[in-house]
Amino acid sequence: MQIAAPHTSVSQIERAVADFLKSPVRMIIGKQKLEAANGGTIDVFNPATGEKMAEVPRGGAEDVDKAVKAARAALNGEWSSMSPVDRQRVMLKIADLIEANGEELAQFETLNNGKSVMLSRLIEVGASAEYMRYMAGWATKIEGSTIDISVSVPPGTKYNAYTRKEPIGVVGAITPWNFPLNMAVWKIAPALACGCTVVIKPAEETPLTTVRLVEICLEAGLPEGVVNVVTGTGEEAGAALTAHPDINKLAFTGSTEVGKRIGIQAMQDMKRVTLELGGKAPMIMFDDMDLEQLGIAAGVGVFFNSGQTCCAGTRIYAQKGVYEKVCETMAQVAQSLPIGSGLDPANQINPMVSAKHQAHVSACIAGGIEQGATPLLDTTAYGGAGYFVRPQIFTNVSRDMAIMQDEVFGPVFTISPFEDPEDAIRMANDTKYGLGASIWSTNINTVNRYIPRIQAGTVWVNTHNLPDQNMPFGGYKQSGIGREHGRSALDNYLETKSVCIALG
Repeated sequence: MQIAAPHTSVSQIERAVADFLKSPVRMIIGKQKLEAANGGTIDVFNPATGEKMAEVPRGGAEDVDKAVKAARAALNGEWSSMSPVDRQRVMLKIADLIEANGEELAQFETLNNGKSVMLSRLIEVGASAEYMRYMAGWATKIEGSTIDISVSVPPGTKYNAYTRKEPIGVVGAITPWNFPLNMAVWKIAPALACGCTVVIKPAEETPLTTVRLVEICLEAGLPEGVVNVVTGTGEEAGAALTAHPDINKLAFTGSTEVGKRIGIQAMQDMKRVTLELGGKAPMIMFDDMDLEQLGIAAGVGVFFNSGQTCCAGTRIYAQKGVYEKVCETMAQVAQSLPIGSGLDPANQINPMVSAKHQAHVSACIAGGIEQGATPLLDTTAYGGAGYFVRPQIFTNVSRDMAIMQDEVFGPVFTISPFEDPEDAIRMANDTKYGLGASIWSTNINTVNRYIPRIQAGTVWVNTHNLPDQNMPFGGYKQSGIGREHGRSALDNYLETKSVCIALG
């Protein structure tokens, strides 16, 4: 079904969604729908209710090996002989089918992840379809270059030299649970544009839309084996994919801790690797900022997706002239946000993705209080079913507190005052992370002075947390390696071959 209006509540689950959940969910390898070789399964839950909603196969090393072999066969078969325009054509068909099945996919995502159905419609479906189209356009624009070389051996010999861009090979993709469909497309689309094949392992908490996406790829006419999905845990399926000797490149989005382990394995095998990891983004608010934008800062900077984003502005540094106003406004916004199921877009704080993550966020809040930070909001736990956590804001924080250094990944942030801008920049950079940051000021000189000083892959000005398909995205320091989006993303999936021809 075509996607509903973004702000529309879900009064009834789509029949296609209900039927999918009733039928056994399977991995897709080649064009076969398979159980795990070991027969194991993983329960999938609805975060808004805590109830089990499906089972998926608990894939392991044997399943990963089968999927990699299918991807290798596809790479050496029909897929490699397809022209760039034919790759583009099938990718555009995939985008059309994402939209044609948009409401189904959006409801899957909200039921499985817990997020607002408005975000599922706009980002998981809408932005994913547009990203697939954007990358489809690159399929016909991959190019090398001619080179003038100075070698003259034997004397007088002339050479014709140039570079070729060739697909890197079989890609192992591991995606997170916060934007399951969107992150899958971020990995799959540039790989397809470059002529690679893919084995994808979605997060065990949120595998459903990735399985459905691979079905859509086959429905669009993508040759079998070009994209395969193995469901399972990170410790089993993820580790097997990372270590598989026939994987040429790894693409991972997730925590810094897991990214480090993947990076070590990649270096041992000399696999190419891109890692989009954690963040602890600062938002620096100067005295001359437009205070009318504090609502935007809270909405897109902090509470977007209930704080479950790697670029969430979890450390606010407010200059003393606006500090009290920032604290007051942020607290008012946080207290006004309705909490509840994502099936109703009016609810702006939705559940955490799992009971485990709910416990983690709750422990971070308790730890902040224990270490002496001052909570501005209600500290009682949210009662009832589902994995909900009330928003929390901390003041009187110090750099050595865990709440200032560790990634919370929930509706929790800190506000600290500063007087000297140099102190603000120092505090903003005082973290192992460097994914995103923002400056809030109406003074163009202030903005341009401090943008180069901030150690982050993206710096927004008077907004926050808004990636674009044409703008490179990635991190400094322990926030990752490499960039996604734009032309930069293609380099992650291509090898450069130099060719040198002696002219007779």
